[in-house]
Amino acid sequence: MAKEEIEFVDGLIVKAPHERAPDFVKANISIKVEDLGKWLRGKYKAGEEWVNVDVKVAKSGKWYAAVSTYKPKEQAPAQKPAGKIQDMEDDIPF
Repeated sequence: MAKEEIEFVDGLIVKAPHERAPDFVKANISIKVEDLGKWLRGKYKAGEEWVNVDVKVAKSGKWYAAVSTYKPKEQAPAQKPAGKIQDMEDDIPF
């Protein structure tokens, strides 16, 4: 399996919650407005309307934000059962 290229999110820093943080705090996120804004404008110019980000933990234990590379598989449109609707319509009196 080829090693996946990680695209980090410029201006977005993710850290594990402080050890005394309540259970409902899952991460600490810091945003450097100028850097993140510039990065997002670059994505928009590239034609992307949405950017999905995964919060991950490196082998070293450091948390980080990376652009999600998940792409759902293309699904074929659902096939309508042949003749079923027409058979029901024939049974309806007018």
